[in-house]
Amino acid sequence: MKKTIVIGSGFGGLAIACRLKAMGHDVTVLEKLDNLGGRARTLYHNGFEYDAGPTVITAPYLLNEIFDLFDKDSRDYFNLLRVKPYYRFVFSDKSSFDYGSSLKGMLNQIKKNYSKEDAIGYLRLLKHSKRIFDTAYLKLADYPFENIQSMFPYVPELMRIKFYKSVHSSVKSYLHNENLVKALSMHPLLVGGNPYTTTSIYLLIQYLEWKWGVYYGDGGTRSIVSGFKKLFDEEGIVYKTNCEVLNVNHDNKRIKTVETSEGTLEADLVVSNADPSHFYENILKIAPKKIFNKKSILKHSMGLFVFYFSTKKIYSDVQHHTIIFNKRHKELLDDIFDNKIYINDPSLYLHRPSATDKKNIQNSCDSFYVLAPVANNQSNIDWNEKGEEFCQHVISILSETVLPDLKSNIVDQFFVTPDYFENELNSFNGSGFGIQPIFRQSAYFRYSNKSQELNNLYFVGAGSHPGAGVPGVLSSAKVTEKLILKYNA
Repeated sequence: MKKTIVIGSGFGGLAIACRLKAMGHDVTVLEKLDNLGGRARTLYHNGFEYDAGPTVITAPYLLNEIFDLFDKDSRDYFNLLRVKPYYRFVFSDKSSFDYGSSLKGMLNQIKKNYSKEDAIGYLRLLKHSKRIFDTAYLKLADYPFENIQSMFPYVPELMRIKFYKSVHSSVKSYLHNENLVKALSMHPLLVGGNPYTTTSIYLLIQYLEWKWGVYYGDGGTRSIVSGFKKLFDEEGIVYKTNCEVLNVNHDNKRIKTVETSEGTLEADLVVSNADPSHFYENILKIAPKKIFNKKSILKHSMGLFVFYFSTKKIYSDVQHHTIIFNKRHKELLDDIFDNKIYINDPSLYLHRPSATDKKNIQNSCDSFYVLAPVANNQSNIDWNEKGEEFCQHVISILSETVLPDLKSNIVDQFFVTPDYFENELNSFNGSGFGIQPIFRQSAYFRYSNKSQELNNLYFVGAGSHPGAGVPGVLSSAKVTEKLILKYNA
């Protein structure tokens, strides 16, 4: 049995550990933090439990098929609940728009609140999204791009679906109302991209959500991680928490041992679920061979400010996923992604899980988190100085929009900044999602799922192909599995 070490226990790490165990490997998962899950871990504070994220679960078959590998039913390990509507959008003019759950109902809403032309335009947009989905997702999401030539057969279809356009410009070509355009081009932000620069390939998310729905774990995203932990215990997958990888020792292009805070382990194969930018610089201490992956060339995603809180008031009219748009849009995103400056007028994503799952009414309180895209740590913002000030801006925006009298109702609160992502999650420059999903950082141009530097090193997760988001990281495990079968079976 090959001794395989998986570094990191995000969804990508959990998935590849299972896939390799099913192949007959002796698998050990190493996790720096005190519980499994990576970005999907559980945070505990003053008797409350909070999902760290992610909280939008799509393409659930990708989770189910991992348990199928062991002839087990995922429903014996966790349950998924449908979220309806998928999102509520709240705009700066105080209007709102519910997206998802019923296509007919949504089209009627567009006709009533916007125009018949926009309703027709949305159907055309969804048809375009399906065409992208049929190619970019069904054919390419788990396809190993080992060289640049492997992309050539798909270039004609990529040209036909206009991959060179941005998500925002593509949506704008189908819809006229500015609020609708903002809402229906927001999906890149869920995977670390700027809608104005992210390749329109990511429009596929529109159709993907309609095809399989949007879900949430019964008992929280943490219930899915707990399901994996139970499977690990049953199948003999070893996992070590509070065990940080410090170095890998290699010779003749092969890793021999992995040095950790708890000692040194031998390895026949290593799969890293860590952020590749961090891993190359701090663990491998070598530069990637591919010119596309040089630090000076890469564009990393925005940072995240996440405020976790519970309230004595139950805000029963607030949906599960609410996205609150600031009046500034392109200029705000420019300040976050390009200018990398401190902002005080963020747009927000509010997560209220009790709208779907009443088990998230804890201690007779409503529990939330709200996420604000901010500049990553290339900005040099001192979050020790600015964190509390920014938190008050967030509370004010929530109070004025969807959570009246919020400040007086909060009974528990804390926040994390890009510093948490950099120092705790080892994310390069505190970026929330690794590298951005622009075309020149996609497919072969992304970090390779198989290292070009060391023969027994592989990558899985948001930084590798196909990218961030739950379907992305779970699909990356399928890509990596194929490459391991080819080169290290």
